[in-house]
Amino acid sequence: QVQLVESGGGLVQAGGSLRLSCAASGRTFSGYAMGWFRQALGKEREFVAAISRSGGSTYYAASVSGRFTISRDNARNTVSLQMNSLKPEDTAVYYCAGKEVGRTTYYYTGPYAYEYWGQGTQVTVSS
Repeated sequence: QVQLVESGGGLVQAGGSLRLSCAASGRTFSGYAMGWFRQALGKEREFVAAISRSGGSTYYAASVSGRFTISRDNARNTVSLQMNSLKPEDTAVYYCAGKEVGRTTYYYTGPYAYEYWGQGTQVTVSS
């Protein structure tokens, strides 16, 4: 089992950058595929980015591809989301999520695939 805690959210102007971090407890973090999702007010939770357990494979939503970068440090039990060229439509609560995958290299884009979720961190982009 793993517990996830996000940090790094805040208020930024359009065109700016933020880096979100997600700290995971537990000793088996390297056995988890990780993902970032976001939920804007009044909208459904949507996929942002995913990374395989080793970090060797990543995948992004079309809306953030080329602007956001997901990475992980298994030695420090953290997964990060570097967000550049932020737009007002990126405003949302951002959640990190984890799914135990054993020794596979899979990653997942659907929220229902993930077993563990953080509490979320607010990102607000002003125009």
